[in-house]
Formats: sequence, structure tokens, C-alpha cells
Amino acid sequence: MASVDNGAQSETKDQATTSTTAATDPYNVEAAEILASSAQHMPIAQAAPIYEQILSLFPTASKFWKQYAEAHMAVNNDDAIKQIFSRCLLNCLHIPLWRCYIRFIRKVNEKKGADGQDEIRKAFDFMLGYVGADMASGPVWMEYITFLKSLPAQTAQEESIRMTAIRKTYQKAIITPTHHVEQLWREYENFENSVSRQLAKGLVSEYQPKYNSARAVYREQKKYVDEIDYNMLAVPPTGSFKEEQQWMAWKRFLTFEKGNPQRIDSVSSNKRIIFTYEQCLMYLYHYQDVWYDYATWHAKSGSIDSAIKVFQRALKALPDSDTLKYAYAELEESRGAIQPARKIYESLLGDGVNATALAHIQFIRFLRRNEGVEAARKYFLDARKSPDCSYHVYVAYALIAFCLDKDSKIAHNIFEAGLKRFMHEPVYILEYADFLSRLNDERNIRALFERALSSLPPEESVEVWKRYIQFEQTYGDLASMLKVEQRRKEALSRTGEDGASALESSLQDVVSRYSFMDLWPCSSKDLDHLARQEWLAKNINKKAEKSAVSNGPATLDKIPAGLASNSNVSGKVIYPDTSQTVIYDPRQKLEAGIPPSTTASGFKAASNPLSNPIGLAPNVFDEVLKATPPALISFLANLPVVEGPAPNVDIVLSICLQSDVPVGKTGKSGTTQTPMLSGPATSDLSGSSRSRPVPSGSSFKTRDRQSGKRKDRDRQEEDETATVQSQPLPRDVFRIRQIQKSRAAATTSQTGSVSYGSALSGDLSGSTT
Repeated sequence: MASVDNGAQSETKDQATTSTTAATDPYNVEAAEILASSAQHMPIAQAAPIYEQILSLFPTASKFWKQYAEAHMAVNNDDAIKQIFSRCLLNCLHIPLWRCYIRFIRKVNEKKGADGQDEIRKAFDFMLGYVGADMASGPVWMEYITFLKSLPAQTAQEESIRMTAIRKTYQKAIITPTHHVEQLWREYENFENSVSRQLAKGLVSEYQPKYNSARAVYREQKKYVDEIDYNMLAVPPTGSFKEEQQWMAWKRFLTFEKGNPQRIDSVSSNKRIIFTYEQCLMYLYHYQDVWYDYATWHAKSGSIDSAIKVFQRALKALPDSDTLKYAYAELEESRGAIQPARKIYESLLGDGVNATALAHIQFIRFLRRNEGVEAARKYFLDARKSPDCSYHVYVAYALIAFCLDKDSKIAHNIFEAGLKRFMHEPVYILEYADFLSRLNDERNIRALFERALSSLPPEESVEVWKRYIQFEQTYGDLASMLKVEQRRKEALSRTGEDGASALESSLQDVVSRYSFMDLWPCSSKDLDHLARQEWLAKNINKKAEKSAVSNGPATLDKIPAGLASNSNVSGKVIYPDTSQTVIYDPRQKLEAGIPPSTTASGFKAASNPLSNPIGLAPNVFDEVLKATPPALISFLANLPVVEGPAPNVDIVLSICLQSDVPVGKTGKSGTTQTPMLSGPATSDLSGSSRSRPVPSGSSFKTRDRQSGKRKDRDRQEEDETATVQSQPLPRDVFRIRQIQKSRAAATTSQTGSVSYGSALSGDLSGSTT
């Protein structure tokens, strides 16, 4: 008994936790799933409020509606079940939910005789009219056909009616792309042959092409349907990857259906498109664009009433979507329904106190289009009294008066009235200046700029100064233009740290004065150069700070503690020490306790130019030296010292051609006696090895020759090690990269592909014996 009580208490705690989560995040899918699962184990009186809470947030979740209906079916609450199905069926076109509906109808009517059978038949027709186009509707078609076959027929006329109904149902089913289309076709053939073989031949040949088309479309359609997650709950878009993938999958599916791949009549095709849109809205219920696409598709198809119904449903689903409201009002206005459109605009305005500036502007435009100048003017005079009326309303109505009413005087008065209220808004000043420019009112434009710049703070006047200079370049002379530019520099120099440098003239000023639209007095390369110089000039005082920081922690340690605490270094960006940058290689691992400056074979970095440049462990670097041929070491030592990863190729080649690379011992035939490696060859700086195929040839005829060559190779490696220690190593990143590339080429030559001899000197051949 105690264990049962503990289980009940834990379940209550879990439910309370889930309810708290749902309160903080109402569209939490996991919390909804847990609540729905817990409701299944409760009495219907306790479960009903939970289901209502979940379905208020997820009104298109067919699985929750199905659970809710089945909970009432378990207690035979028929009235509640009918109410549930009336609320959800038309908005949830999902086969499991509709099959639950059919089970309920059959259960209620199976004992009512002929009247009950007629009700069941009507329920099947009603169901297939809505979800018969679903790819998963095959079992529904088969269940309906089985039901029709089970109906009793007392007379020949009733039998004829029953057979005709079965035939029509089969013929609808076999031209519908479903998972069971092939099985339905086989059953249809058997049905027709069982009735009349002579009649079956004609009917089967008539419907064979339609069935083939349905089967082909099913195979194509399945590719799109397989990408869709039918267990997804409709939540507001969060931008997650899964949501975007589902959105794209539905868009592709809709595009496929709109193409009418089965080439059926327009009525049937439109019916399938409507079904696809309705299914899409079950999962993308909170997506404005899907609602809009659905409504506009209806409008383009000529069904304006259906488009209006879609917009009404959309605003019920997304009541805060102003975009859909404007689109709905546009549709009503375009068909001449002015009063319904006006009501939509008034809903955007609300009580007028908290209305947005955009709502005011769009309503003024609507009134001007449909009710005339006086109606728009009257509303503007009322709207400007609102404390929330922004400068946008003034600009919009002034442009309406100027552009539509052709009354520049009223427009000028509106701008002047707004200037008293919005002198602190740079955007309003610029709009007013543009209006005066259209009037070619030079005197008032200059006066406007002077009034605005005298009241605006310098940090907010940048764009106004820029427009003022452009105005002087168009209307003024050279003296006034230069004067305004100097005033601008003086005003803006007080806003930045580099005030003195901002007062200096630069070539950028000349470029700005003598450019026009997309025409410039210099090339694009010069523009980039000038922009770079301007940036450097602004950051010239920061160079010392950056260099102090870039020397790394060692430099910072040298700063006294008192100075370091009072300096601005800590407030700046810490830049990495690029002088210590090396090529990243995940195979390189430093040995613990070995300082990076230590070199291989006991040589000191200060005395040997072939030092350890990238801080490898001594044993690793020693392996690199041992594996490097002497000719390659000499070649690398003669390479010039370059800065950066892109040296002058001609200079490097000329030095390589003039270098004296030592030549290995040659045999009687004059070819290089390069030892063939029978095992894996070292091919990277870390000393790791890669297995390479052993070439076959005359040099490997006997094991004796192999063992002899192996001894020669070991002796040669000892000689090479002694030679390597006397050669300099590179000291920068670029030359390290050259070592890697040359090492790879040398390893390839040792396997018999090419010789590691210098290709530039031409002393050695490119083959081995």
C-alpha cells in the first residue's frame, strides 16, 4: 500500500514539474508529451482539463485529439466524442484520427439496421472526401470496400446497386497514389473477373493506363513524403535545423503537387493541392508564409471566398501577425470590399492609443485611396495629437500631400510643424531636406541644415553633415564647399580620440569632392589604398600599445606592477604573438619536460643554423635529420631567406640553379646508387611511417642482393647522419614547409618512382636501377 502511495506521489510531483515547465515554456514539446502520457492513466474527469490545456496550444496535434476521443470512448461518452470530432476532424487530416472516427461511427450505428448502415456509408464517403488522397489511405479504401461487400442485398436491384458502388470505389482507389495501389489493382481485377469476364476485359483495359500513372506518381511522391516528419508538433518557428528541413520538405511537396504530375482534371488536382496545404498547416501552423501562400493560391485559382476563409483562419491562428492583416485587407480592397478592409485596418489601430506609426500611415493611405483627401487629412490631424505619433507619420502625410495632392504648400507646412517636435531626429531633417531639394529651395535647405546642426549633438550629426556637404557640392561654390568641410571636421573632431588628426586634410577629401555617383577620380586599387591609409592613420597611436602586447607574456612581466595596473593595456584586445606561429600538424607531440629550443644531437641553436625551428622533441627531430638525404639538406641550406609564405619564384630558382648540390656515388652505368627500401619509409616530420608498395624488378631477383643492399643502406644512413649534422636547418615557417614537400619527394624516389637528385641541376637521371 505504501508503494502505491509513493508511486502516486512521484507521479504528482512529475506532473507538477511538467506543469511548471509548460508555464515557463508553453510550446515545450517534451512537457506536452509527458502530460498527455500521464493523462492516459487518469480518470476522464481529471484527464479532460489536461487535454484541453494541451490542445489549446497544439490545436492541430491529431495524436492528442485521438487520445482525447479514445478516453471518452472508453467510458461511452458519445456526446463528448461527437463534440471532439466536430472540433478537430476538418483541421487534422490525419488517417489514424479519421479511422478512430470511423470506428466510433460503426460502433454507434452497427445495431441500427439499414439506417445505421446508411450512416456508416455516408461516414466513409465523408472521410474519403477529405483524406482519400493521403498516401496512407489504402487501408481505408479497402475497409470501405469490405464494408460495401458485406451489405445485404435482398433483390436484384439492390445487388446491382451494391456492385456498382463497389466498382466505383475500386475505380477511385486505383487511380489514387497510395501505398496499397498495387494490391487494390489486383483486387479490382479479381472483382471484375468474378462478375463478368467479358465486361472485365474492357474495364481493365480502360483503367490500366490510369493505374499505371497513379503507380508512377506514387513512386515519385513517396520521395517527397519520406522527408516529412508526421510526428512533429506545430510550434512557432525557432530557426532550428529540423524545422527548416521540414519547411523545405513541405515546400517541395507542394510544388510537386501543383505541377499536377498525374495529369488529372483541374478539379481533382486542386482538391489534392488543398489537401496537401491542409496537411502542411497541421505541422507549420505558426508559419505566416504558409498561410499567405495558401490564401494567394486560392485567389489566383479564382476562389476569392476560399482565400478569405484561409485569411480568417490564419488570423485566428496568428492574431498578432500584422503582415497577414495587411495582406487580408489588400485582398478585400482589391475586390472592392471597402468596409471589410476598413475593419481590418481599424483592428490594427485598436483603440488608437497604442497604435503603431505604421498602422497610422497605412490607414491614411487607405483613406486617401478610397475616401479622398479630406478623410485622410482629418485622420492625420487626429493622429498627430497622440503622444506616440512619431516623425514617420508627418513625413508620410507630407509626401502624400506633395506627390498625390500636388500641394507643396501643405506639405511644407507639415514638415515645419514636425520640425518643432522632431528637431532632434536626424532622419527627419534629411527627409525634410530631400523635400526642399525637390522644390529647388536652396535658401531654405541651407537654413534647415544650419538650424539642425546647431541643435544636434556632434555624435548624431554625422549623416546631416554628409548631406550638407553633398548639398554644397551641388548648389554651392568652391569656397562654401571647403568651408562646410572644415566645419564638419571641427565638429566631428570633438567626438573621437584622434581629434587633432581629424582636422588635417587628406586625399580622401579630394576624392569625395570630385566623385559623382559611381564615378571616381581614381582607380579602385587607389581607393582601397586610401581607405587602408585612413585606417592606419586612425590607429597610428595604437601601434605602440599593440606591439607591447604582441611580444607576449614575457614583455608584460617586465612592466612594473604599479604601471601595469594603471595602464590601458588591460583594456585593449590581447593580440597573439605571431612570431611564434608554426604550421599545425596533429602528428607533432612535444615530449614533456623538453624545452622547445633544444636541438637534436646536442647541437645548440645559436651555433647551428639547422636548429630545431618548430620545437620538436629531440628524438623526433633526430629522426628527421637521419631520414633526410644529404643532397636535400644541401639544397635546403642554399635556399634564400624569405619573409612570408609567397617568395619571388624567379629569385629562388636562380639561386637553386647556381647552388652546388653534392652528387651521390654512381655506378658503372652512371646512375645513382639509391638504396631501395624494402620496408616502410619515414615520410613526415613526426617520424611516423606509411606503408608503401615494394616495386618489383630486376633489382629484387634474389634475397642475397636484397640483404646486400640493406647493408649498404644502413652504412649510407650512418654517413648521411654525420653529414646532416653539419648542414644548417631552416629558421622560418615557409622553409619548414619546403622541407616537408622535399621530404615527400625524396621518399617517393627511394621507393623507385623518381630520383631524389636535384632536377634543377640536371646532373642526375630521373630513374634508379
